[in-house]
Amino acid sequence: MFTRFEEFAANSMLGGKDSPPRSQGRLQFTQDWQRSLYGLALALSKAGHFEWGEFRQNLINSISSWEQLPCDDQPPWDYYERYLEALIKVLQQHSLLDTDELQARLSALKPDNEQ
Repeated sequence: MFTRFEEFAANSMLGGKDSPPRSQGRLQFTQDWQRSLYGLALALSKAGHFEWGEFRQNLINSISSWEQLPCDDQPPWDYYERYLEALIKVLQQHSLLDTDELQARLSALKPDNEQ
């Protein structure tokens, strides 16, 4: 169940360029690490480590950077890869977590065949 903050965060993205994938109106996660990543960003913002709007702007920038790559250089589209990139950026901006440490923790959440 969402708290007010989680509901605000999810709804603020509806229809936006940064809107997460949905299925029948519900957030869609195809892998457990995606759900964990989504929750991590919400929890850190809710705890006051950064503003949700600041994270969203990083996510929009990450999506835009991917879109501007020449087709031959574009990695396959993956919303949560862009989400991870945005989270890493905002964490770096606030000196909250070393990038290598964050990636190691998230890699530990992925099954071996997803790494």
